[in-house]
Amino acid sequence: MLIPTIIMGVIAVALFIIAYQRGDGEHILGLKSSGSLLLEVMPLLIFAFIVAGIIPLLVPTETISKWVGAESGLRGILIGSAMGGLTPGGPFVSLPIAAGFLRTGASIGTMVAFMTGWSLLAVSRLPMEVGLMGWKFTAIRLATTLFFPIIAGLIANLFFSHINVLE
Repeated sequence: MLIPTIIMGVIAVALFIIAYQRGDGEHILGLKSSGSLLLEVMPLLIFAFIVAGIIPLLVPTETISKWVGAESGLRGILIGSAMGGLTPGGPFVSLPIAAGFLRTGASIGTMVAFMTGWSLLAVSRLPMEVGLMGWKFTAIRLATTLFFPIIAGLIANLFFSHINVLE
């Protein structure tokens, strides 16, 4: 976590300096904009981290292992795909949840399926997609992407199940 934080810090400082040098107070406008975004996203972040922190405490490790762990196989990948597709919100919600499950014994394949399902299926996004793109487009997109979370999970289990991703 330290290296990504340092990289993001360097990028933020560099962009701030560039905005400052351009004049016209753009650096101040950027800080105000980022502050507004922080206030808007903070409640979502807090709740997502609470969910990620409580899941491992409320759900026994044996249950997680049985349903989404390495021994769960295809069933776990299907559950991960469905959970990902049903998880609302952006990465501030899905990533802490996936990290919480990984820490409590979920398999790499299940969490790859979860994240792929979240990005491709996104049930919470469907009403807007149907409204803007139409139901035919949405149906075609869902039909062509429905199996990708499962395939991604199977590939992850096949090639990467021996790697400890939490190190």
